[in-house]
Amino acid sequence: MEKADKSNLWHYNHELKNYANNNRKDMTKAEACMWKYVLGARQMQGYQFRRQRPVLNYIADFLCKDLMLIIEIDGLTHDWEQVAENDIVRQQKLEEIGFSVLRFSDDEVLKDMDNVVRTIENYIQNYKSDHPL
Repeated sequence: MEKADKSNLWHYNHELKNYANNNRKDMTKAEACMWKYVLGARQMQGYQFRRQRPVLNYIADFLCKDLMLIIEIDGLTHDWEQVAENDIVRQQKLEEIGFSVLRFSDDEVLKDMDNVVRTIENYIQNYKSDHPL
């Protein structure tokens, strides 16, 4: 599969647009905190993140085109093994088209936001050193 870029709209999936819009209106507490305090309004070093962005057959919690970065917030579920298997496949497909994926649990976001922010800032620093302007 070809790499995600401007020419293919980063593999935007129009068929998932309504589902993504509904997800935006019904974010989890952790997603809402991440958006309000970290990623929304270009708060993360001026980078624009989009929330609930359809990519391939998935909806990424947060996506930054400039950094080729997807951030996923993993909640609690009763069938953890199946979810973990699905997440592995999903992450592999997103990485195949050029995205990096950072995963955080709801607890990390809600109880240790400083570490979450540090992890994202470290990713940005490494990305910028690997992709100079």
